[in-house]
Amino acid sequence: MSEVFEFERDTDRYRLAMGVEYRGTAYRGWQIQRSGVPTIQAELEAAVSVVANEPVASIVAGRTDAGVHATNQVVHFDTQSDRSEYGWKMGINGRLPDDISIRWVKLVDTGFHARFSAKERAYRFVIHNNWVKSALLHSLTTWERYELDVDLMQQAADLLLGKHDFSSFRAAECQAHSPVRTLKELQVRRFGEFVVLQARADGFLHHMVRNLVGVLLPIGRGRKPVEWAREVLQYQDRTKGGVTAQGDGLYFIRAQYERDDLPVMDAGPGFIQPLIDNLPNNFSRV
Repeated sequence: MSEVFEFERDTDRYRLAMGVEYRGTAYRGWQIQRSGVPTIQAELEAAVSVVANEPVASIVAGRTDAGVHATNQVVHFDTQSDRSEYGWKMGINGRLPDDISIRWVKLVDTGFHARFSAKERAYRFVIHNNWVKSALLHSLTTWERYELDVDLMQQAADLLLGKHDFSSFRAAECQAHSPVRTLKELQVRRFGEFVVLQARADGFLHHMVRNLVGVLLPIGRGRKPVEWAREVLQYQDRTKGGVTAQGDGLYFIRAQYERDDLPVMDAGPGFIQPLIDNLPNNFSRV
């Protein structure tokens, strides 16, 4: 049974949630920066503010790094403007660059918070595993020329599941108060010449997914033993970990909330989703 949410008004202000898809190649990450470099948030807030006819500030479910993409990023903002959900979506999309798109807009109660209401977040990391690099996929995947053993990678991934101190997998500039996170899922699957990792946790540290991939890749190449993943975790020292994987293949695919009134879209990305849907070794539902 769907839960009923009351829509409270605070001086006639509305709260709207949005599902945002973006290609992060041309941007220095999600968050607005003082240097004025291009960011997803800056582009989005500029477009929303025009449609709202007032300055608008956005809150995001999970900030992404430079070059990282999203298929189902969740954002909320407050406004006094009263427009239809369709009007918001079409109006904002008409003012966004081609590499950012609003997939849905939903009126929500004022208790909803894109960041703090999220119970889980999920990412996919797409590796193009082929001896020859692709001219079309170079910014949408991470290229790996050496054949990867996904069985070894999965064995190593299983050692990282659970609640741990992930200090070995956080960036030096990470601002999180605690390095402890609960990694609920870390699956590695092959789909033809693509290897896809799916990670799901109660939260992620700065560069955590990319550093997880950086440990699993040399294991998949056969250059490190499976047990090395556990050793890196136990060091609780970033300098003992692997190389941070490139952000090109990383996608924010889902934020999970304790409500069922938000639209659910395919996790994506679109060029890999049909392969995942049509093969038996697909992922658990996120």
